Amino acid sequence: MKVLITGTAGFIGSTLARRLLARGDEIVGVDNLNDYYDVQLKKDRLARLQAHDNFTDVRLSIEDREGMEALFKKHQPQKVVNLAAQAGVRYSLENPHAYIDANIVGFTNVLEGCRHNEVEHLVYASSSSVYGANTNMPFSVHNNVDHPVSLYAASKKANELMAHTYSHLFRLPTTGLRFFTVYGPWGRPDMALFIFTRKILAGEPIDVFNYGNHRRDFTYIDDIVEGVVRTLDHTAPENEQWSGDQPDPATSLAPYRIYNIGSNRPVELLRYIEVLEECLGKKAQKNLLPLQLGDVPDTYADVDALVEDVDYKPTTTVEEGIANFVEWYRDYYQL
Repeated sequence: MKVLITGTAGFIGSTLARRLLARGDEIVGVDNLNDYYDVQLKKDRLARLQAHDNFTDVRLSIEDREGMEALFKKHQPQKVVNLAAQAGVRYSLENPHAYIDANIVGFTNVLEGCRHNEVEHLVYASSSSVYGANTNMPFSVHNNVDHPVSLYAASKKANELMAHTYSHLFRLPTTGLRFFTVYGPWGRPDMALFIFTRKILAGEPIDVFNYGNHRRDFTYIDDIVEGVVRTLDHTAPENEQWSGDQPDPATSLAPYRIYNIGSNRPVELLRYIEVLEECLGKKAQKNLLPLQLGDVPDTYADVDALVEDVDYKPTTTVEEGIANFVEWYRDYYQL
């Protein structure tokens, strides 16, 4: 099938595109190669895709309304995966307008493209950040998520609401995926694992927020991609049992679904660092700091809905995943 993927120079987007190309799908990839982080890394990810005959590389910002309209009309994708976004909780404190432009305006353009071009299924990235002030663990897609603690989280919650509106009004099947702390080879340089690795190898201290008392449901990239592929192939159905008297946030009378994709095994941040130290063969100098504004202490994914609907649950341990990342990092930077 022909799949439009936005954010194909990104961590998840490039890995997903490789996976779908390998099984024979035709991919139209969209990215604007912005400089939020190292553009060369983005170009190197894209280089792994550009050798494929079934890959079309398009340089475009999803907030470009006319450009997106022309893209959909020209390529007529059967399915769409929207992974392009302004990411990062902490950066949203510094540059809030970037989140409105990419995550709200850009997502509107994606929805409109799907609506007017008979797209069969839209899958889009949400985030575990939407759980915000929730403390009921594990986080369930059936819980209320009306208390975000960062603009990034609010923009992702808005995406879920916008998608439901299009599913309801135009019967566009939409599936939102709440990703939980993705890590692995070809990862983002603004993420903790990348930063910790670089600084430990350089002999520099690492900033450890919440005094290391974070627990995170770290999820390996291949597990994330497997979840995306399975949900992409499982078009969001209507829930005929849905009731407005007791509304389930994860389903609807419309063709709409929300899933968590997380390891379902939260790991303490200090243990995560310990595993990294073992893989690097070098100890970290830790600069222990309080919880940062906009951050949450713990994340823990309930993945029962994912298991029930697409028979999948992530399996990669942090020991295996971090070892794979360190091997890639040493090779990529020729260390």
